Amino acid sequence: MLVILTERQLLSPQHVCQGCLMADQSGQPRWHDGQLMCGRSLGKGGGPANQYECQMGFRVANID
Repeated sequence: MLVILTERQLLSPQHVCQGCLMADQSGQPRWHDGQLMCGRSLGKGGGPANQYECQMGFRVANID
């Protein structure tokens, strides 16, 4: 499950990505074969989730 990380909360990509020009046609992040295609990998980040930084500057995590 993809989530947007902020300092104090987790947000659904549905609420954040709807207005992004890099989102797919349904307003979701471009997720393909386990990678965020509209961002860059930040690695594991010391936790259980793979983390990414999207083109808009948000931190995105894939939480199993």
